[in-house]
Amino acid sequence: MYHHKKHIFFDLDHTIWDFDRNAEETLNELYHTYDLCSLGLNSCADFITTYTENNHQLWADYHLGKITKDFLRSERFSKTFIQLGIQPEKVPHQFENDYVNISPTKTNLFDGAEEVLGYLQQKYTLHIISNGFKETTLTKMDLSNLNPYFEHVIISEDVGVNKPNPLIFEYALDKAQARKSESIMIGDSLEADVYGAMGFGMDTIFFNPLRKDKPADVESEISHLRELLQLF
Repeated sequence: MYHHKKHIFFDLDHTIWDFDRNAEETLNELYHTYDLCSLGLNSCADFITTYTENNHQLWADYHLGKITKDFLRSERFSKTFIQLGIQPEKVPHQFENDYVNISPTKTNLFDGAEEVLGYLQQKYTLHIISNGFKETTLTKMDLSNLNPYFEHVIISEDVGVNKPNPLIFEYALDKAQARKSESIMIGDSLEADVYGAMGFGMDTIFFNPLRKDKPADVESEISHLRELLQLF
């Protein structure tokens, strides 16, 4: 279906690097390190669920330029603790820094990632376009041994705009010396990855492991990375 393509651009978090699984491992560790039960947080699962909901919403706002990186990082845990009944003065403010230091060292990838990337790399030139923070993105790529698969890693902080802004896709294609017609974007975010690339004029594949309802105007979707083996 996409054999004519030459360049494949991937999102990183929630597409190749399993953000939620790695976050859950990190939060389980920190729940015990900080003895959050003693603060009144009796359920680690509830803590993780509440954090995940807040983090996803804040990242959606960050993609759209509604909030800054600093606001996201200052808000996601403080909001979670306060929602769960912790008084502001008792919120462990070092928690965010410890999370940011530990989480990128986790190396859980989506099932089939290495197999699929190894296959695609033999036939296409692969790139990353990420809205993730630069220092954490580079750590994830390095420790998860992803760098050998990708020609370029384009990070929004370097470009100065986030997906879905068309300027980041223009920058990525210029960097790769690629044409729109020979390029495709694969990612989990409808707003940032799919509609961002579509608005720029690139073909897209929606990575939808949770099998959310697919909008009618989104042409292609997969729920597992191995489906790419049949498309390329």
